Amino acid sequence: MTVPVRRRRLIAALATILVSATACNGVQGGSNAASYPNRAVQFTVPFPPGGSTDIVGRAVAKVAEKQLGQSMPVANKPGANGAVGGKEVLAQPPDGYNIGLLVKSLFAITPLAVQDPTAIQLDKLTIVATLTTEDYILVVNAESPYQSLKDLIGAPSIRYATSGVGTGAQLSQALLFKAANVKATDVPFDGGAPAVTALLGKQVDALSGSLSETMPHIKAGKMRALAVFSEQRSKFVPDVPTVKESGYDVVVDQRRFVVAPAGLPESVSAKLSTSFAEARKDAAYEKFLSDNYVDRWEVSGDEARTHIAEAAREYAEQVRKYGLTFSS
Repeated sequence: MTVPVRRRRLIAALATILVSATACNGVQGGSNAASYPNRAVQFTVPFPPGGSTDIVGRAVAKVAEKQLGQSMPVANKPGANGAVGGKEVLAQPPDGYNIGLLVKSLFAITPLAVQDPTAIQLDKLTIVATLTTEDYILVVNAESPYQSLKDLIGAPSIRYATSGVGTGAQLSQALLFKAANVKATDVPFDGGAPAVTALLGKQVDALSGSLSETMPHIKAGKMRALAVFSEQRSKFVPDVPTVKESGYDVVVDQRRFVVAPAGLPESVSAKLSTSFAEARKDAAYEKFLSDNYVDRWEVSGDEARTHIAEAAREYAEQVRKYGLTFSS
């Protein structure tokens, strides 16, 4: 049967439209993904400049961009222990041009302190790479009368600084002082850097902070280390006892990982993951970790999810055990 000319033209036009539509639908995962990256990749660090997570983010971005072949500018968008900037990143198209650095405490600790119906869900994002782990260390001002953990928990009352509500800095101290039956008040700041400044200015009595934030001040004689919240003594401060050695089973650490919106094309995810994997081998990055008292945490995305989920259960159990509530 002969197809009329007008009908043949209509069929041809529809075929052209279908091909074009298919190509458009494949922009994120097709041709554009194949040429990824062809412009800068924004790396959001959802914490204030100068803090531990910020310096880790900037160090790894500097090396990863060389591997990726495009610049990776860092943007600080602090708030709510990373939730503010994290939500902004994950709301972007899954094309690999917006990634961010999130932390374990946002998923394992923050939900214990903050009720957020729009909270970021760990199973609804792409984990591009895992990076680091850090212990928390309990410090006081060098001019403080407290020479040891025993002295501190023997004080009639304590005001302690934290890097924000729902953070490891807050949980570690809250659990310790509750277990020790100490009258203690937490003073949350929006990040580790301002919390450190508060302790140096004697606005608070104590602080649980990362080693990278506190060690320069400890070495300079401006802070005194009392204990670490790790399972075993830190290789960076082997003379500082753990909190567990004093009889308090409080172990809290911070871990960091790179994320992107869910639905990231596999080819794009692979390029990003490879770039960070190569960056972790870089000599400059290795020196940065050593110089800043940071340990590596390099596991698969599934292993990271499992670790964080287990930590969330353990922390929730301890919070219930002590009837702990968080102030904001």
